[in-house]
Amino acid sequence: MKSTLASLLEAKFALGLFVVLMLITLVVTPNRFAPDNLGTTLGLVAPLILAAAAATPVILAGREGIDISIGPLMGMISVLTVKGLILDLGISSPLIIVPFAIAVGAIGGAVNGFLAIVLRIQPIVATLGTYLVLAGIATWYLPSPIGPVPSWLVSLSEEWSILPLLAGAGLWLAVKSTPLHGHIMTIGGEDRAAYAAGLNVARVRFLAYVLGGLFAGLAAISLTALLGSADAQVGPNYTLLAIAAAALGGVSLAGGKGGIAGAALGALDIFLIQNLITYLNVSPFFLQITYGLVLVVAVALNSQVIADKLRARRAG
Repeated sequence: MKSTLASLLEAKFALGLFVVLMLITLVVTPNRFAPDNLGTTLGLVAPLILAAAAATPVILAGREGIDISIGPLMGMISVLTVKGLILDLGISSPLIIVPFAIAVGAIGGAVNGFLAIVLRIQPIVATLGTYLVLAGIATWYLPSPIGPVPSWLVSLSEEWSILPLLAGAGLWLAVKSTPLHGHIMTIGGEDRAAYAAGLNVARVRFLAYVLGGLFAGLAAISLTALLGSADAQVGPNYTLLAIAAAALGGVSLAGGKGGIAGAALGALDIFLIQNLITYLNVSPFFLQITYGLVLVVAVALNSQVIADKLRARRAG
C-alpha cells in the first residue's frame, strides 16, 4: 500500500492533471461517472489501463527497454480467441478462453524477451519486428471484424468490467510480494551495481518481458469484451497510448522509477482527455496533437536534468 501511494506521488503531474480533468468532466459530462454508467465507463478505459500496465515492467527494467508490440499482441490474442477458439472450435468457456489469452500473451512476451535479451537485439528494433509480424498475421487471419462473443465476455466491458482490472492489480501485487519486483527496480536503476551484487540481470529483464505479456493478455480480454468482436486493426492503436500513459504516470523511460499505479493514472488522464475532446467535437487530429504534447511535457517533467535544476533551485 505504501509503495502504491509512493508510486502515485511520483506521478505528481499525472495526479494534478487527473484532478483537473475529472472536475471538468464532472461538470460537462456528469453522466459519464454516474453510478449506473460506472461499469460501462470502466469497460471503456480498462484496455488502455491494462495496456499501460503491460508497457511498464519492461520500461522499469531499464537499459532502454521498451515493448512497442503490445498493441498488435492484444489484437492477435483477440483474433485468435474470437475466430480460433470461439467461432471455429466452438469453445466458449471462460475457464479455457481466459487462460488461453493470458498464456498467448506470456508467449509473446517471452519471444520479445528472447530477441532483446538472449539475442541482444535493440529492444525497440526487436519489438518493432514482432509488431509488424503480429499485425500482419492478425490481418491475414482475420481481414475484417468478426463476432459475436459469449455474453459473459461482453459483461466484462459492462457490469463486470472491474474484474480484468482487479486481475491486473492482483497480478502486480503478487509480483510485488516476490523478490522479482525489487530486482526489476534495482537493475532498472543501476544494472552494473545489480550485476556486481550477484543479480542475474538478463533473467530479470527476460521475466519483465514475460510479465508485460501477461498484462497484454488481460488487456486483450478487456479489448475483446469492449468490441464484442475481434478486429485486427484496433489493437495496434494502443501501443503508443500505453507508452504515453506510462510516461505520463511517472514511469521513468530510463528505468527503475515508477509503478503500475502511476501508469494506470496516466491511462485515466488520456481517457479523460479523449472524453473531453469528443464532447467538444474537436477534430481527431487535435487529439493526436494533444497526446504528443502531453507525452513531451510528462517526459520533460520526469527528466533528470530538470529534476536536478529544480532541486538546485530549492537548495539555493
